Amino acid sequence: MVRTVAIYGCVLALAAIALQWVEYQFWARTHPGSVYMALIAAGFLGLGVWVGARLFRRAAPAAFEPNVKAQASLGITDREFEVLRLLAAGKSNKEIAQGLTLSPNTVKTHVARLFEKLAAARRTEAILKARELGLIP
Repeated sequence: MVRTVAIYGCVLALAAIALQWVEYQFWARTHPGSVYMALIAAGFLGLGVWVGARLFRRAAPAAFEPNVKAQASLGITDREFEVLRLLAAGKSNKEIAQGLTLSPNTVKTHVARLFEKLAAARRTEAILKARELGLIP
């Protein structure tokens, strides 16, 4: 049964393609100017895409390396730096605690120390200052 349906489907598809080809042949003979303009437009479209890709190719961004000197001068520990990265990723204190296997109170302490060291009052301000200093991307 499936084979019969597949054969009939293929025959019908070939018949539809043949009818479309005949219709195209008729249309191409009656409107040759339109066909040529469409081919020229497609050629210029392809040329424009190719030239645009060549001219405006961007180099792959270099891997981000944090500013270790700024981290050392501010006295940010490695654990506080991990907390800062997770803060920048938008994680809550509870999510940070679960990710680093710490208690939420320890995370709050790290966040408070980061606020002091970065002279920030809010998370967004701390993240902004850390980006300005090149600590996080």
